Amino acid sequence: MAWFTVDTTYVEDRDKLLEVRPKHRDYLRGLVEKGHVLVAGPWADDHGGFVIYQVDDRAQLDRLLADDPYTTEGISAGRRIDEVKITLGAWLPQ
Repeated sequence: MAWFTVDTTYVEDRDKLLEVRPKHRDYLRGLVEKGHVLVAGPWADDHGGFVIYQVDDRAQLDRLLADDPYTTEGISAGRRIDEVKITLGAWLPQ
């Protein structure tokens, strides 16, 4: 398994963001239930958001991002994606 952080910058159209946000959150809830999303949420200034994914590989992450309503409905103005090697945390097997 691989861990990735995804830092998304939103488009400036606040009305569109607020319209699509419920679909995006429902999508992420499904990924939480499947074990692919550890944490997710908007930055305090609400101009972007941050998600930690656990997936098989980068290809799977790319597929999940492609299906995200923030992608399909044009809310993501940009993303920074980094693979991280998680070594500590309550969610890791002991």
